[in-house]
Amino acid sequence: MPRTTLTLPPDELRRLGYRAVDAIADRLAALPDAPVGEPATRAEMEARLREPLPEHGRDPHDVLELALRDVLAPGLRVDHPRFFGYVPGPGNPVGAVAAALTAGFATFAGAWYAAPGAAMVELVVLDWLRSLCGLPAGTEGLFLGGGSLANLTALAVALQERAGIERPRATVYLSDEAHSSVRRALDVVGVDPRHVRVLAADADGRLVAGELAAAVESDRAAGRLPACVVATAGTTGTGAVDPLVALRSVCDEHGLWLHVDGAYGAAAVLCDAGRAALAGVELADSLTLDPHKWLFQPAEAGCLLVRDGAALERTFSVAPAYLRDALGQDGEVKFADRGPQLTRQFRALKLWMSLKVFGAQAFRTAIADGLALAEHAEAIVTEDPRWELVTPAQLGIVTFRPAVPHADAACARLPALALADGFAYATTTHTRGMTALRLCTINPRTTREDVERTLDRLAQLVPCSDDELPRHRTRRAGLDHAPAR
Repeated sequence: MPRTTLTLPPDELRRLGYRAVDAIADRLAALPDAPVGEPATRAEMEARLREPLPEHGRDPHDVLELALRDVLAPGLRVDHPRFFGYVPGPGNPVGAVAAALTAGFATFAGAWYAAPGAAMVELVVLDWLRSLCGLPAGTEGLFLGGGSLANLTALAVALQERAGIERPRATVYLSDEAHSSVRRALDVVGVDPRHVRVLAADADGRLVAGELAAAVESDRAAGRLPACVVATAGTTGTGAVDPLVALRSVCDEHGLWLHVDGAYGAAAVLCDAGRAALAGVELADSLTLDPHKWLFQPAEAGCLLVRDGAALERTFSVAPAYLRDALGQDGEVKFADRGPQLTRQFRALKLWMSLKVFGAQAFRTAIADGLALAEHAEAIVTEDPRWELVTPAQLGIVTFRPAVPHADAACARLPALALADGFAYATTTHTRGMTALRLCTINPRTTREDVERTLDRLAQLVPCSDDELPRHRTRRAGLDHAPAR
């Protein structure tokens, strides 16, 4: 079959696919003994990959091997059991198979008639998530590319519902611990920067309801239009949860929309400890959660739930002549009218297949284990004189720093040292006026031993002083060798 048809003969496609699946399976099996990442400079990547546009094709197996070696291998391994930085993306192999299926079947998930099975699965999974989070019947939503796009979509709905044509006067409230995507989204949806109220979080990293109420009253007296509060259910820095019940009371008193950014933390409602930490999440007018974080799906998989489901279509629905055929019959949901994307991936299949294969109990146990690992890390840090605890374990995140005089500088250097060493990886945050390391322990493949060995390894990588930093040796292989110091 000539390559100009842009396809492969079935047997050749099978061989290519089998090799790709073998590579994925081999990678997952080797992860615990592999380095946590493979750094590469721009110059190194230019040397590997820069070339003119190829005029003629190559053997697909050669191209696959090139992709495996030079494209996919370099960088952080965010599903590594000792990757504790940012919010890890553990993924799961069933989700990866589902992602391949949606691409291979060219599923268009924007309109019912284009893919009724996809639309129905998305409705089912959204209802599962609605029920788990305690939101009422009538709540609707959609899957999106991630928490950033979900927050953007939620804020567009909130401003339409609470401000409408008065948007130039609309004022939005959030804490200084809110995710950066919220500020970006507010810029995109056109909120005047002078009307974005960033309130200082308390010592525990939480928005203070009393200060919110005072700010709302002050803004209303100044002729502004208080419209929306953005609360966080699991801050990225420390895992803090804003006081959702108290914030709901303020919103009810003043007629504000309550958006809860639970992109990181909301999925913890599956287990008892997480549900207790997230008390009040069910009171949200809109809720963001990211299945590609604590529901262990491959990226991209974000989700937005809106209590008044009809508000989504009031905000986004359009009906140009070229889309009239896509309107469908009563009850046939057109997801393109619930958000900003017309052409949509079928993201819900990943979570649907994963829950069907593993069952909710497996996810519940994995989340509870992630919470317990952070508490285990906190206990170790508290007992180890080489460390100082900064914030206790909250929703799978614990922060700490070396017990040395130059702790801020040491923390700033440790991520690079750890990545070069290759055994484990952690990132930093700034909280309580200081720089701290943070571990995010949500990977179900992470063990207590991984946590223990990581804390010991990081402690041995701490530079004794700025002057001594160049003496620290780092290695890329032999992960069971004595610590590199």
